[in-house]
Amino acid sequence: MGNWSGILINFVYYLVALLATLTVHEASHALVAYYLGDPTAKSEGRISLNPIRHLDLVGSMLFLITYFIGSGIGWGKPVPVNPRNFKKPVRDSALTALAGPVSNFIFAFVMALVWKYLGEYLPQPVNTLVQYIFHLNIFLGVFNLFPFPPLDGSKILGLIMPRKYYEVYNNYLENGVKYFIAIIMVDVFILTDLLGYSVFGYVVGYLHDWLAMILLLGA
Repeated sequence: MGNWSGILINFVYYLVALLATLTVHEASHALVAYYLGDPTAKSEGRISLNPIRHLDLVGSMLFLITYFIGSGIGWGKPVPVNPRNFKKPVRDSALTALAGPVSNFIFAFVMALVWKYLGEYLPQPVNTLVQYIFHLNIFLGVFNLFPFPPLDGSKILGLIMPRKYYEVYNNYLENGVKYFIAIIMVDVFILTDLLGYSVFGYVVGYLHDWLAMILLLGA
């Protein structure tokens, strides 16, 4: 019974940290898009700290499924963006996409400061939640930099995409999601069984450890 109690408590910490992390990530996309001239996300209520507005069914299910195999990968509800409202569509679309991961790394750094300098004065549950938020922000920020739709890295890729390949690139953005979900499913349910670990989880975990060390040392 005690073991199940511990698992449940850790899962609750994870859910609270996930809601906070996703909310900051998606609201940052919406805020930067609005600042750069596109009111689409604002008109749909996405500049909000209400986590319900930012949950994506498939991405949320993946977070829950992969949590139990130790990788914790997924995504929030994509923020609607109309590039025609931007002065420089390619650049501003990339900046809007970049806002999500950057906000996660900033959030993680703030949590690193709290953990490092206030952790011993906080109640144990609060200190534990701070650590969960710190690590989850790094995981989400790193994972979203992968260049696969619907992740932010796929839109940031537009900054270095030669103009002659824009048609192929736009087709990739529109149709790549289903292939990426298939890849994730293979990774989670087949490669994890064959190799004993998730390939995505391993790569994200390696980058997380490296970045976490830098943020904690810099705090």
